[in-house]
Amino acid sequence: MAVVRPWITPDEVKAYTDHAEVAKRDGAKLQMDIFRAEQKVISITHNSFDGEELKTLPEPVRVAVIILAEAFAKNSIEKAKKQIRSETFDDYSYSVDSGVIDLDSLDLDYLLKDFMLDGGSGNIVLRMNVI
Repeated sequence: MAVVRPWITPDEVKAYTDHAEVAKRDGAKLQMDIFRAEQKVISITHNSFDGEELKTLPEPVRVAVIILAEAFAKNSIEKAKKQIRSETFDDYSYSVDSGVIDLDSLDLDYLLKDFMLDGGSGNIVLRMNVI
């Protein structure tokens, strides 16, 4: 029996997060964030984790999905806010950090490195002729 998706639940994301907005996020929206996180992990690792020999999802992969789902949820919330990023009054200026999480800064490679498969499709054939 293969690992069944979704790999995590909205409650796991809510239990992990320190962001109040994410903890209050609707379960259906969190499901979409989880789906996006799973797809991102599959894309990074070239591994769909659906092999018959795999009974449960490895813990590092589960943690990576939770971290990514939280980041997707936080970014969706922040992008929906109409925040003023910067203002200038005469010689005074003010700017605010957007609060959007850079997905590349999450350092998921160390969690996922043991589960990365070769990204090639195996369908390329190179034939050379002697001239």
